[in-house]
Amino acid sequence: QVQLVESGGGLVQPGGSLRLSCAASGSIFSINTMGWYRQAPGKEREYVAIITSGGNTMYADSVKGRFTISRDNARKMVYLEMNSLKPEDTAVYYCNRGTVWGKGTLVTVSS
Repeated sequence: QVQLVESGGGLVQPGGSLRLSCAASGSIFSINTMGWYRQAPGKEREYVAIITSGGNTMYADSVKGRFTISRDNARKMVYLEMNSLKPEDTAVYYCNRGTVWGKGTLVTVSS
């Protein structure tokens, strides 16, 4: 059974950086597309970034140029490097693989 556990969230000032991590358990990690999504208070969950098994990446327009998704197949890890953070990036960030979701990690961008 696949499980995803996010970590790395916290409070950061505008313009700051954070690195989120997602630890995956279960088999065949390397062949799956992995993604990061987020849900801000009072809003629906939205796509942030995905990375395919081959390392191809896609980003939402709102984070393009500021966020970087990466993966380490040997360690079954997915990362989201977030730079130039804005208050509107405040949300719970979720790791995703297909129909499996982690419980999320809270990112708060505030001065």
